[in-house]
This record gives sequence, C-alpha cells and structure tokens, in this order.
Amino acid sequence: MPLMPGAEPYRHDGGDTGVLLCHGFTGTPQSMRPWGEHLAGRGLSVSAPLLPGHGTRWQDLQVTGWQDWYAEVDREFRALSGRCERVFVFGMSMGGALTLRLAAQHGAAVSGIALVNPSVKADSHQLKAVPVLRHIVPSVPGIASDIAKEGSTEVGYDRTPLHAVHSLSRLWTLVRRDLPQVTQPLLLLRSRVDHVVHPSNSALVLSRVSSTDVTETVLERSYHVATLDHDAETIFEQSWEFVRRLTGAGPAAGDDESNEKEDAARG
Repeated sequence: MPLMPGAEPYRHDGGDTGVLLCHGFTGTPQSMRPWGEHLAGRGLSVSAPLLPGHGTRWQDLQVTGWQDWYAEVDREFRALSGRCERVFVFGMSMGGALTLRLAAQHGAAVSGIALVNPSVKADSHQLKAVPVLRHIVPSVPGIASDIAKEGSTEVGYDRTPLHAVHSLSRLWTLVRRDLPQVTQPLLLLRSRVDHVVHPSNSALVLSRVSSTDVTETVLERSYHVATLDHDAETIFEQSWEFVRRLTGAGPAAGDDESNEKEDAARG
C-alpha cells in the first residue's frame, strides 16, 4: 500500500546523543519532522519511525494494536541505543503514551523524556463507549489537523478506526499503572486549548510520575498538533535546551551561527 505523501520515516545520523520521536494516533512522522530536523541541525542523531498501520489508509490501522506500535518504537530505541551514548525519547499525543511506556520499561537507559499534549486516558463518553461501539461502527471522523496556524496541515487519516481506539485505551491503562516507575527528567509542553486531548491528561501525568526534574510549559497559541503550530519553535528550542542541559553539551554549529547573527544585529 503506497504511503501518504510526507508520511515516510525520518532519520538522521548525527552525534553520540540520540532522540527518538514518537508520532500520534492516526498521524505520521510528518508532524514530527520539523522537530527532528531542528534537533538534527544541532548535531543530534534522530529517528522518527512510522508506526504500523499508519500513513497508508485507516483500514490498515484497524487491524493493528498497541503492541505493534510499541514494538516499533522499542525497536528504534534499541537501535539508537546501539549507536549513541545517550538516548532521549520525545512524543506527542499517543506518542507521549508510548514515550512514557518506554521510560517505565527501560529506566535509566532513557536519558530524559519530552511530552507534547500526551494522551493517557479517555476524555469523552463516546470514547468510553468504544468497547461496545466498535462492533457496530468501524470508524468515526478523524482527529488530524487540530492546528490553529492557518495553512498548516497534518498528514493523517480522515477516519478513526474504533478497533484501534480500543487497543489504544488498553495502552493507556498500562501507562497510567506504570507512571510511578517513570523517574527520568521530564519536559512537558501542553496547549491551553486542545480539541483532541484534554489538559487533565497532562495533569495526571505530572501528579503520578516519580520524576524530580520536571518542567511544564503552557503553549498559548497552539492546538493539539503543536509541533506544526504557532508554538513549534518554543517546543524545538526548549527540547534542545533540555537535552543540552542534561548532557552538558556546548553550543552546536547552528547555535554559533545564530549567535553571530544576533551580535551583528545588535552591533
């Protein structure tokens, strides 16, 4: 089955610090690519895999489950760990849930995590009815492109398959159970207005993880897919500073060039 334009995985071989980027439910690496390119430009190794069942047609997602999605990010994490000294994991929406599971499962092997509008629970009565509804209705309207920025579009499905939603809810249960096992430094960025994931998801994560190094940022101008929205640069820069602080890395070449431009402008 051909991939949707822009849905291909993104990888960059950089230095000995790696970042795994996990995209959201019904989305693709396209929503993470600008983030990945920003980090790659700072000298990091980056991997943004395409999760099974995504990037083709929604019917393909219908026959996959959370075990398939997690197996893919786990495989990519192990591959990055094999060639990098330190690996961070960043995720958006369902990618945030996968990130939290990786953190709980791999412990100190994960150097730090960043979450953007993570989803860890059902927020609506409709979602809570999915275990029964999925046997009657195969899909409902899609959730892609909840973006405030005009002209910005997410590559994702226009339908949401309910069997896959049911499997996602089982992932949420496991993630919530294991949140106390998450001890890594945590950067959490959440949109004040999000039409897909209620902010109470972020509050739940913050209340249950065991991390002591925690930073929360509220994104004022973006909706759910904040990596493609007005606050994208805030996400990119804060996550880079997060990595740099924890690794003790000096400014990358791109930063030096930027600083030179700023000095010239002031001069």
